[in-house]
Amino acid sequence: MHGPSPRTGPPARARDLRILWWVNAVDGLGSQASGLVLPLLLLELGHSPGTAGSLASAAALSGVVLGPLVAVPADRGRRRLLMTGSAALAALCTGVLALTCLGRPALWVVMGLALAERLCAVAYEAASRGALVHLAATDELPRAAAGLQVGDQISLVVGPMLGGVLFQLSRSLPFLADAVSYAVAALGVRSLRTPIDSPACAQDTPAGCDTRRREPWSARLDAVSAGVVTVARSPVLRLVLVWTSTAGGTLTLLFYTALFRLGPDGRGAAAGGVLAAAGAAGLLGALVAAPAVRRLGATRLLTLAAWLLPVPCGSLVWTDGAVGWGVAFAGLSLLVPLITVVLSSVAVACTPVTLQSRTAGVLGSVSALAAAGAPALAALMVTVWTLRAPVVLCTVLFAALAVYTQVRAPGVLRAGAASAAGTGDGHG
Repeated sequence: MHGPSPRTGPPARARDLRILWWVNAVDGLGSQASGLVLPLLLLELGHSPGTAGSLASAAALSGVVLGPLVAVPADRGRRRLLMTGSAALAALCTGVLALTCLGRPALWVVMGLALAERLCAVAYEAASRGALVHLAATDELPRAAAGLQVGDQISLVVGPMLGGVLFQLSRSLPFLADAVSYAVAALGVRSLRTPIDSPACAQDTPAGCDTRRREPWSARLDAVSAGVVTVARSPVLRLVLVWTSTAGGTLTLLFYTALFRLGPDGRGAAAGGVLAAAGAAGLLGALVAAPAVRRLGATRLLTLAAWLLPVPCGSLVWTDGAVGWGVAFAGLSLLVPLITVVLSSVAVACTPVTLQSRTAGVLGSVSALAAAGAPALAALMVTVWTLRAPVVLCTVLFAALAVYTQVRAPGVLRAGAASAAGTGDGHG
């Protein structure tokens, strides 16, 4: 039965879970502050929206392959080391980027440092995805996942506005704030008392840890592909994969559409205000997510939220100002945490402990791949057509996702719950 490590008691695990929540919130705060202003920095330096969108897509694509590769050592007893090391390196990269922004940096300097930070962030995220299962039992996963969502939404409330304000004071300040947040994350992970690493010898090869260094390439390839195989064989994880990739790409497309519409005129303040309003609504959604799962059940909540998503998205067809975009994004952000809590908790419950990071890495990489083309696509559609073109496309995608959820989710989640109850470990 997977769950928290027996080597620490409930008080220590509860403390460490709270630390993980705070680390996630602080890290997200810095990422939101700098992530908002990176495209705006490129625009201020004289580059076109197409360049900003294309480079953002390239940065996103850089982590598609790295995530599953980093997940292998994370699942094999190196999770804490990878999390602290990658966070420290990301702090260094963003700190150097902050220094270069005191002048007028060349495009290759900005993108080189941004790419290095992105790779470190991908490594951190890939390793951290397996930590939650060590700090919460199966029946506590919705609450634990909701706590992470609360941190994400708090960072969305404060981060974009903070990034916009800091950017107006000095374009280096948002990146300095991100560097500090990464340093805090590294220290927070080091302070965890509960073991978050799977036992080093609990390998997915019979030879175990004594022969890891002599492991043939075929076995290493099997270790990397184990996450893909797990997702492919699990109906629950396939449902999660469709949701995370489709919804992630759609929301990214909407984000960059709003940024290209509101960013240049307000120098980040309008876009930051819209995203802060969305974050406030998302915070409310995250706070009510766990009670909603208990009251309605995972299947009913997921289906209801899926059918509601096209409504605020479609309303953007008839709005043009920051207020309208803020209201629509708030509606979307109220619903997304409900869906995320359901999907993240069932994904963790249906994945073996020794495959947590690799499976989550596959889900994250496919989602990143789907989202990677969104910035460039948003720039293309806004340039060639109008702002309404990406909005219409996003509305259609959300509607298609709702139909898919209505057809597939009830049977898939019911079978997954029955399998978890039958095995007692939550692994489907």
